[in-house]
Parts: sequence; C-alpha cells; structure tokens
Amino acid sequence: MLTWRPELYGRSLLRLANVSDEEMLCLVQLAIDLKARRRAGIRGDLLHRRQVALIFEKSSTRTRNAASVAIRDEGGGTEYLSTSDIHLGAKESVKDTARVLGRLFDGILFRGFKQSTVATLAQYAGVPVWNGLTDDFHPTQILADLMTIQERFGRLKGLKVAYVGDGRNNVANSLMMGCAKAGIHFANCTPDELSPDAALVQEAREVGKRNGAAVEIVSDPKRGVAGANVIYTDVWVSMGEEAQKEHRLNLLRPYQVNMALMEATGNLGGELIFLHCLPAFHDCETVMTEKSGALEVTDDVFEAPFSKVFDEAENRMHTIKALYVSAMADGASF
Repeated sequence: MLTWRPELYGRSLLRLANVSDEEMLCLVQLAIDLKARRRAGIRGDLLHRRQVALIFEKSSTRTRNAASVAIRDEGGGTEYLSTSDIHLGAKESVKDTARVLGRLFDGILFRGFKQSTVATLAQYAGVPVWNGLTDDFHPTQILADLMTIQERFGRLKGLKVAYVGDGRNNVANSLMMGCAKAGIHFANCTPDELSPDAALVQEAREVGKRNGAAVEIVSDPKRGVAGANVIYTDVWVSMGEEAQKEHRLNLLRPYQVNMALMEATGNLGGELIFLHCLPAFHDCETVMTEKSGALEVTDDVFEAPFSKVFDEAENRMHTIKALYVSAMADGASF
C-alpha cells in the first residue's frame, strides 16, 4: 500500500517551505514505500506515458540519473535539455519557454542557478515544476537526506543533525528547513563569514518551534556537533564559486569532518551517521583536492561503516519518484 495525499497532486516544489510539515513527511514515507516496491521487483505504471522535461544549466550525476530512472521505473520518460539544447533566458525568455514546454510535458525538473528561473517556470508552465537545485535551495536533496535518516534510526523527531562547513549554501539552507519541519534539532557549524541569511534562520526557527526543534548557528565545530546523530557536510567551493577557492579552503580547514570531529559528537559507535550530498573531495583522485588527499571530509570518515552517503545517493531516485508520483499519478492507481 502506497502513502497518498491527494492535495499534492499537480503541485510544484520550489523549496521545502512550499509544503506543510505533514506533506513533507508524507513524501518521505512515499519514497520509502516506492523503494520497497522497487526492491520487490515491481516496475509499475503509475506514471504511464507521463513525460518530464529536465532543464539543466549545471552538470549533474545524481540528479540527472535519479530523475531519469525514477520515471522510467513507472512507465514514463524524460527529455534532457541543457542550455545548448534550448534558448532558455537567451534567445527566448524563461516565461515563453515555460509556456511552450508546459504544452508538451507533464512536468519540468530544473537544475540551475537562479531561484527566480525555477519560480518563473512554475508560474507559467501550467504543469508541476520541481527544483533539482538552485543557488538558494536544494529541496530534492533534503528529501533524500531525511529518508536516509528515517531508514537508519526509524524516526526523525528528536534527533540532532549538525551541518559542518559552508553554512550559507543551497544544501545548508534547505537542510535547516527540512530538519525544522521534521522536528530534528539542527546546528549549522560554520564561520561567521559564511553564516546563513538571517531571514532564513528566523523562518526555520519559527517552524522548528512548533515541532520542538532548535535551530542553532555555531562557529565552534566541536561545540556544534556535540550530541549529534548525523554529521553532514558539503563541498567547500560550490559550482560558480571557483574563483574563491583559495580563500574558501583557508577559511574552512578548521571545519573538516575527520574522526576527531566525529568523536566530538559523543555518539561514535552508537547512533551516529555521516552524510554528504556528493560529489565529495575525500581522496586524491579529484582535481580539487590538495596533497593531503582530502578537503571537507577525510577518507576514513567517508569510507567508514557509519557513512551512509551511497544510501543517500540512491535515495535521490526514490524521493524524486515520490515527487513525480504524488504530483502526476492518478489517485485511482493507489
């Protein structure tokens, strides 16, 4: 039996604040149900003949493939559209592109730079639009994160997540809101220079208050991770910020997730996992790493049994599928 909330039908997701707390948790549970369905060998037709346009301004491994496999599993298809394939915002306005693609597709997933672009697509397409990443928010990633936490601990409410690193990027912004909506205590461990927008912090604190969850911004990483059940980090230099590489690396070296930081939680060997949205610079095989072989996370943490980064990566597909199904599937199929 699949979880189903009819009020999600036809809905877009531009940021997690767009859905109620209950709707967000419903999407996580639906993803868990769909994952069990897939592992049972069921390839259904919940999305039979549904077609989704994938508009990507940024390169991608997980989002692109997760978005494609998710719909094919249930009988639909996708069309990948890079900026070299269409005239988005160049020869043709975003508004006009939205109105064209909305006539041809049943949904649009956007991965790019400006939040205003995905908002315009949603305003004019006439079909559901999902934010696969913008500079401001990354809601599909956080649904996968919450799913992974739920799978590991069997609960969300009352746990503590500590995010360590660049505290004002899209993942940190969305993770803060996702935790607040799920009743998870959240600590953003980051230098003062990289603190999140004050308005977003206040918004998350108000949401967390109704769910019994604290939202903290902490400059001392060891103090911030104390008592944490989940340590989460992301790359130190996001796409489009490569010119800031040296400054960012110098600023964030004290925030590297290593075994000493994991031990500072007080939960090593107990209820503790490590998450990373990937790609991760944890070894010397990538062009961004230094001679030390690691940047935001050390290899021993990344490869440890408590690291659930590849469960998390797989869950991108299941949670995107949950978005598709909730917004496009016929309720009579449930």
